Amino acid sequence: MAKFNVAVVVGSNRRGSINRKLAQALAVLAGDRVATKFVRIDDLPIYSQDLESPLPAGVARLKAEIEQADGLLVVTPEHNRSIPALLKNAIDWAARPYGRNSWSGRPAAIIGTSPGAIGTAVAQQHLRQVLGNLGAVVMGGEAYVTFRQGLIDDADAITDEGTRKFLQAFIDQFVSFVGRQSVSRAA
Repeated sequence: MAKFNVAVVVGSNRRGSINRKLAQALAVLAGDRVATKFVRIDDLPIYSQDLESPLPAGVARLKAEIEQADGLLVVTPEHNRSIPALLKNAIDWAARPYGRNSWSGRPAAIIGTSPGAIGTAVAQQHLRQVLGNLGAVVMGGEAYVTFRQGLIDDADAITDEGTRKFLQAFIDQFVSFVGRQSVSRAA
């Protein structure tokens, strides 16, 4: 199986983010099938069309990292029943300037975790709608993870066997999805 480059976008800038921990654990589960690049989004200015020319350096970097990836893994918390402003800002920047949408045609998977029972279900639905509207090819299925202390250890391993199996199936599906999308883009 080919090794794919995966850009990982974490929708939280919190130190100790449980979504970053989940993203790191997913990278471990993917193993050597993917090379992960964690994309920084906390250094971007608030989107303004006035800043599009020339693009700020952080925005140019963001767009290049997305465009160089074979697939995108977006791991996000839920803020007020939607996606965090930090993530929405990065999405807006990567879609601009007009005609240079970096999301278009990119295979993407969405996942998130929170301590709540429904995880990040509403944020994921909003994110699926936004990315789909921008032309990303979003993997079907839903993955909501209820986070509890100790779920992920210091070596980024999932400690609960049922959750580990679920997340392994999710990342396996994502790697296959990226592979199928890569083949169809090359054809």
